Amino acid sequence: MDSEKTEDKMMKGSEIVIKCLKRQGVDLVFAYPGGAAIDLHQALIESGIRVVLPRHEQGGAFAADGYARVSGKVGVCMATSGPGATNLQTGIADCYLDSIPAVFITGQVGSSLIGKNAFQEIDVIGTTRPIVKHSYLIFDVKEIPQVISEAFELAASGRPGPVVIDLPKNVQQQMCIPDFNVTTRLTKKSSPKARPAEIEAIRTAIADSKKPCLYFGGGIISAEASAELLQFMESYNIPTVSTLLGVGAIPYDHPLYLRWLGMHGTTFANYTANECDLLLAFGARFDDRVTGDPRNFATTAKIIHVDIDDSEINKNKFADIGIVANIRDVLIELNKKPLYREYTEWFAQIAGWRKQFPMTFEQKSEAIQPQRVVEMLSELTNGDAIIVPGVGQHQMFAAQYYNFKHPRQLLTSGGLGSMGFGLPAAMGAKAACPDKLVVNIDGDGSFQMNIQELGTIHMEDLPIKIIILNNQHLGMVAQWEDRFYGGRRGNTDLTNHLSNRPYPDFVTIAKGYGIPGREVYKREELEDALKEMLAAPGSFLLDVHTGYEEHVLPMIPAGKDYKSTISR
Repeated sequence: MDSEKTEDKMMKGSEIVIKCLKRQGVDLVFAYPGGAAIDLHQALIESGIRVVLPRHEQGGAFAADGYARVSGKVGVCMATSGPGATNLQTGIADCYLDSIPAVFITGQVGSSLIGKNAFQEIDVIGTTRPIVKHSYLIFDVKEIPQVISEAFELAASGRPGPVVIDLPKNVQQQMCIPDFNVTTRLTKKSSPKARPAEIEAIRTAIADSKKPCLYFGGGIISAEASAELLQFMESYNIPTVSTLLGVGAIPYDHPLYLRWLGMHGTTFANYTANECDLLLAFGARFDDRVTGDPRNFATTAKIIHVDIDDSEINKNKFADIGIVANIRDVLIELNKKPLYREYTEWFAQIAGWRKQFPMTFEQKSEAIQPQRVVEMLSELTNGDAIIVPGVGQHQMFAAQYYNFKHPRQLLTSGGLGSMGFGLPAAMGAKAACPDKLVVNIDGDGSFQMNIQELGTIHMEDLPIKIIILNNQHLGMVAQWEDRFYGGRRGNTDLTNHLSNRPYPDFVTIAKGYGIPGREVYKREELEDALKEMLAAPGSFLLDVHTGYEEHVLPMIPAGKDYKSTISR
């Protein structure tokens, strides 16, 4: 915060809110107006803050989420009371489960009407309580500077996450002389640091190990610790696996990196993590998509768990050594005394798993395979694009076959697994990084959940590239039906049975929003179509018809262990 003097003029509460946002460095918000938020939007008109108007509040929430993921800054989203606020909640939950910093500001009915079932009244604080780091309901206009300052600090500090501010309409309209030089009421805590004895305990454990494995998660990216992690890997010569949210922290082609593990991760990564004798868990939380039944995960390993959130230590998996600390600080200390060892036998065993379980797919000549679409996109973009998938099979294919190089390059809904994430999150990423190539890889089911944001990307000049891997099914659920339910379709077939034409016609829909597009049915058309999409000066939609037969493999059935991996 700067030392700007207190304003000497009366201001409306809504004007104070916008002034506070500017003092936080906010230059862009995703906001949808309504009766209880109209004063906020009036205050935004001449503020200098860019307002991106989504076509649905959920789209705005996911856009703020994508903005925060790609930039590392706090995303900001606004909505009105009632349905505006409830429409935000899936996006708020997504930020909460993936530890994404965001501030959500909702209009509320006048304070005298709260609790009386007034028009468009909803208990925003109560309904969001389980999915936020903190929430505020403001009754006094003078509290606004204090609350906004704290909200941004809370969202970005420690383990990042969402904060909600609920602002009654009469408070927005109240007048006062604001005091922006507020003193935080938060208990000041320095970033938790590991004690020297804990750092030495990690080194000792590594020295005693014959088969170490480093397992890292999204905490590495949140802590901006990718460079320190790479130095640690190389100076200690430790094979490394990641979670899905850790993808990008280490280049995919690094020889020590075995890519991501878990249900659809590489089999050799799963074998390495499960058969090591020392598992270094850095900024990861042992979620069920990684461990399956945690009782059967890494059963022979000594476990060292470092996380900034003390609630994660011993929550899902017991740690022999649990350390609450900023992982970047821990890595800096470990890197001061590197301990390089060859681990000849261990690397030979891992090489055997790589050979036995390669990350490949069976090439078929008669159809366009989704894996090949992603693979070709990676080749044509040199692995440099920001990839934003929806949720489903296409999400896993994108994570498996794009050659990621950089942190904050794969933006994906991990913990919540929310369909409809891709298009609006890509919109937010493009707003944050206008000079970078942003590609939304989506499925026909996931894409339709927020298809209306085509209007936003066109009207707000947020050009992104869209690839729909169109299999006319809810592919991931259909895959489970094929594997575990005898192939019986329980409302997962999206085909239009009344005609032979695939439904819907995404290219025509996109053109209705002013966005060009192209359909692809044949393998020989794919490369030219991808090149056309990438060469287009603005947004472009590519509808690639893949068929529904392809399954995401490898696959560990839910609750099973790595030895139950399905490979074909």
